[in-house]
Amino acid sequence: MSQSVSRKLVQTWTDLGPRFLPFADAATPELPLGRLLRLSLFQVSVGMALVLLVGTLNRVMIVELGVPASLVAVMIALPVLYAPFRALVGFRSDNHRSALGWKRVPYIWMGTMVQFGGLAIMPFALLVLSGGGNAAQWPAWVGQAGAGLAFLLVGAGLHTTQTAGLALTTDLAPEASQPRVVGLMYVMLLLGTILSAVVFGLALRDFSPGRLVQVIQGAAVATLVLNAISLWKQEPRQRRQATSASRPAPDFATAWRQLLQGPQAGRRLACIGLGTLAFGMQDVLLEPYGGQLLGMSVGQTTLLTATLAGGGLLGFAVASVVLSRGRDAMRMASLGVALGLPAFALVAVAAPLASVPVFVAGVFLIGLAGGVFSHGTLTATMNSAPRDQIGLALGAWGAVQATAAGVAVATGGVLADAVSSAAGRGVGYSTVYLLEVLLLLITLVAMSPLIKRMPLR
Repeated sequence: MSQSVSRKLVQTWTDLGPRFLPFADAATPELPLGRLLRLSLFQVSVGMALVLLVGTLNRVMIVELGVPASLVAVMIALPVLYAPFRALVGFRSDNHRSALGWKRVPYIWMGTMVQFGGLAIMPFALLVLSGGGNAAQWPAWVGQAGAGLAFLLVGAGLHTTQTAGLALTTDLAPEASQPRVVGLMYVMLLLGTILSAVVFGLALRDFSPGRLVQVIQGAAVATLVLNAISLWKQEPRQRRQATSASRPAPDFATAWRQLLQGPQAGRRLACIGLGTLAFGMQDVLLEPYGGQLLGMSVGQTTLLTATLAGGGLLGFAVASVVLSRGRDAMRMASLGVALGLPAFALVAVAAPLASVPVFVAGVFLIGLAGGVFSHGTLTATMNSAPRDQIGLALGAWGAVQATAAGVAVATGGVLADAVSSAAGRGVGYSTVYLLEVLLLLITLVAMSPLIKRMPLR
């Protein structure tokens, strides 16, 4: 009797899992859920590094270490310099020649080690950069050069790892399940971002230079552990002919031209850049906007990050469900762009209305719209890429997106400050949000030829 009840409970849980667990239906016989979740751990390490670079160290360097804000901005921008090379990384992983028969694993592991190296030297470089304690005996340029090298290495490592990791995911996932797998990968990125932000915040609550060293070194070790677990027995070694050293090596320029000769490939990349630029300008403005114009507390503005991430999670979930039914990926991406229009309108009118709920609703909708847009464009890139150019296509997508995001953050901050100094804070923020709405409209127009026309019924 008890065994019968146990079997029924197990069967019930098995049946409920794919219905209620997010992205549980991404699993297939070729790629079971346990293996898929383990593979996605490289995204957790990437999210952890992004939080450390853009969030935690941004505040620590300025407030606790007393580093000039302009120098901090330069340091944070350095990882973006490597973003355009993602296309080259993807191309090289497509055509890697190895006696072991691996294409993606060497690049994921190389990116992991580069990221680990940057994190290993970062805390000591930051202490020298701050000039405090015994570090004052070092010349200023030593700290600046060391910190710059550390940030650049971490950026190069995470871009390399993510590009090759997404290419490996595409290799392993059946075509029918790829939209759901993409959603799971970016859910894990967001979860890694949120969890890392909480852990770093708690660990550095009582700040000291020694605690900073421990936290960053802990992140370095976690990167190694997570990525090693992620890679273990993932890529099959049945590709000796494809990775043979005697095989002629293709030329990157030729491969790039072939990729751009695909149907509307150049327009697709341009739309990805425009849309990312439109969604990215608000990244550094939401918390100051809420604090300065709506009187929100530090705790309230901190929760905006979770609100934005929650919207992104829902966006990825919705896009995964819809795209798994065979719907057009670029149509889904255009829906994300269209949702961004009322989202930014809500944020822009929140200050004149003095309404925090309207502002929070706008922030959530921005996250939702951005998630739908990102999922749609990434899935469209995967679906349109030739099988022998998956890495190059995903690298191009990542290069355009990361570069546009970096430009957007810098442009949004500079433009808001410039206009605010001349016409007031409210006008400065509103100018950026209106520019984002204009960019979204331009993106919609540019995307229209890419959307498959549905047959009339």
